[in-house]
Amino acid sequence: MPQSNITIGKLANLSDVSVETIRYYQKIDLFEEPEKPLNGYRLYTSDHIRQLKFIKKAQRLGFSLQEVAELLDIDSGKCSDVQAKALLKRDQISQQITELKTLETTLNELINACAHSSETHHCPIIESLSDSNPIEEQ
Repeated sequence: MPQSNITIGKLANLSDVSVETIRYYQKIDLFEEPEKPLNGYRLYTSDHIRQLKFIKKAQRLGFSLQEVAELLDIDSGKCSDVQAKALLKRDQISQQITELKTLETTLNELINACAHSSETHHCPIIESLSDSNPIEEQ
């Protein structure tokens, strides 16, 4: 039976998120807000802790809050549906890695050009950033 006497402050502490984060998740309907009793505070359960930890773990894997909401909607549905979302996310991350490696290479080239320029010339990095024909944008 889940523990059900957790205040929002304690929930935040146990879930390693801020109270503001919990309220934001509630505002965007990612996380359900329990009803407030007439005299007292809203109380959360250990199920709420698990749900918040799920959200944060999914975010660390690169899922956006919208994608997390979709995963929560699938819940214990078909594994193939979750797998399809994970494959898509993996492909997006792979593309981002490729783009970041290209940026790293370009920055390394600019840094090397700067290191080999004389002090009397303009900085190659500034020239590149100021160029009317900038480095290809992704």
